[in-house]
Amino acid sequence: MEVNRTVFREDHEMLRPTARRFFERECVPRQAEWDRDGRTDRETWLKAGSEGLLCVSVPAEYGGGGGDFGHSAIVMEEMHRAGVSGAGFSIHSDIIAPYLVRLGTEAQKQRWLPGICAGETIMAVGITEPGGGSDVKAIRTTAVRDGDEYVIRGSKTFISNGLNCDMVMLVCKTDPAAGARGVSLIMVEAQRAGFRRGRKLDKVGQPGADTAELFFDDVRVPVDNLLGEENQGFAYLMQELPQERLLIALYSAIAIERLLRITLDYVKGRRAFDQTVWDFQNTKFKLADVKARSVAVRTLVDYYIAEHMKRKLTVQEAAIAKLFATETMWQCIDDMVQMHGGYGYMLEYPIARAFTDYRLSRIAGGASEVMRDLISRKL
Repeated sequence: MEVNRTVFREDHEMLRPTARRFFERECVPRQAEWDRDGRTDRETWLKAGSEGLLCVSVPAEYGGGGGDFGHSAIVMEEMHRAGVSGAGFSIHSDIIAPYLVRLGTEAQKQRWLPGICAGETIMAVGITEPGGGSDVKAIRTTAVRDGDEYVIRGSKTFISNGLNCDMVMLVCKTDPAAGARGVSLIMVEAQRAGFRRGRKLDKVGQPGADTAELFFDDVRVPVDNLLGEENQGFAYLMQELPQERLLIALYSAIAIERLLRITLDYVKGRRAFDQTVWDFQNTKFKLADVKARSVAVRTLVDYYIAEHMKRKLTVQEAAIAKLFATETMWQCIDDMVQMHGGYGYMLEYPIARAFTDYRLSRIAGGASEVMRDLISRKL
């Protein structure tokens, strides 16, 4: 009953053992420490860089792995297969680095990408603002031109890698009167005067993710830090967001598969009313539904991975993948928590941890309601 996966090439699969060993050896033992500290330690970032697991799709001449999205997908799958929570590697490698590769000048790539690929320069992306949510057009952070510098004023919230970051790809308004046509992307180094980190945000799940508020109080950056063309930032975001949404769908697929195995082991060993929980017909039927949904999500996601590697994935298709995968995952997790009874509410059990960690997937990268709107535009 396993899906025959044909989406990955041999060179993709060659990366899988390295990624699996890294997450099991370097990350799983540190999970409790990350949860306690509210961030991933920088030593692990450097180890990920040295083992070639950061920026695997960045060209080799800039220090990356020289691969494609399939290699990124393998790393993402193995991180979630191991149950690693809160590590911001994919945001850094698969969401922000592609902007630099596609839009950066040769000088920008040479200056920034080697440190990013090595894990020496940790990246964050500053999009969401207080009161803004999924509405990118409504951002209020401004970058005003003053000679050969931009002066940046504003704030961001819910920023992943916010505590650790050395550089932020900041989404801001360079022409506030122009709406979406006045948005630009500007790289802001964390050491610049006027940049401040706010409090570490306490979340329902993923306590090891260093999520923070960021403030920009008249931060001056060179005009050379502009990424791409001025006032084209909204278009750039729309072009890259499908990959982020596909990544969320991808980890949803692997999460369902991992949690189903865990739940099957639990119900077959747990006894109630003189039989195992597995022996109840309701348990078998519920988990049969989970299996069917898991196969459906896996088949859908693998199809869209293949499309994306051919650069054919559309905005609407990425929205379909994210909406179906995350909403289905949530249904499955809720049913599997129920199969665990009271232990399903205990955070020492993986299913409870998943319940808190993965709830975000229906919000991050664009809420499910936004995905429905994007899909409906093509109906």
